[in-house]
Amino acid sequence: MMSPLIARLLLLVCLALPLYGVEKVRNRGYRKDPDADKFGSCMQGPAGNSGREGNPGANGIPGTPGIPGRDGPKGEKGECINEIFEESWRPNYKQCAWNSLNYGIDLGKVADCTFTKLRTDSALRVLFSGSLRLKCKNACCQRWYFTFNGAECAGPLPIESIIYLDQGSPELNSTINIHRTSSVEGLCEGVKAGLVDVAVWVGTCDDYPRGDASTGWNSVSRVIIEELPK
Repeated sequence: MMSPLIARLLLLVCLALPLYGVEKVRNRGYRKDPDADKFGSCMQGPAGNSGREGNPGANGIPGTPGIPGRDGPKGEKGECINEIFEESWRPNYKQCAWNSLNYGIDLGKVADCTFTKLRTDSALRVLFSGSLRLKCKNACCQRWYFTFNGAECAGPLPIESIIYLDQGSPELNSTINIHRTSSVEGLCEGVKAGLVDVAVWVGTCDDYPRGDASTGWNSVSRVIIEELPK
């Protein structure tokens, strides 16, 4: 026959086993909050203000080169490299002088001076300085002018100087015989580079008779030639 003590133990075991199964089932369905250990039993407060912007980051690694573009349209023809890198302008001039030319001719060449022109796109400045005279019985006119290789300047117009007498002396050998130092000067364009024969001539004026001309009497006469950039 079972003792009363053993019977009581068996009863307690029978009552405890169902309770252990229920507790185990409850533990299986319960998920622990990961923030439970972080905040403990306190409630989470409101979110704080946003922080300041951080410092700019370092530059990134350069990307790979892109695909080359298409060829552009053909450009205009450029200037000659010799013209682009040409040297600075150097003075180029010459003087021819004569002591007492004493040319009494009325028509023809008085003096000439050969000049070497370095560039085609430049101009020539010419000057004649010397004594000139004209006398005649009636009205007369003479002109002194320059030629370049035998032709008068055409760029833009001839280079000349004239003397006109409205009423001359009664006789060509009268005492009215004035010699004055005068000049003939101008610029001529369009003369090609190379040797240029620059000459001074005396001739008549249009529609007027010639008189008794004289050039370079008893004094120095000179021709000055200078090449100038345009």
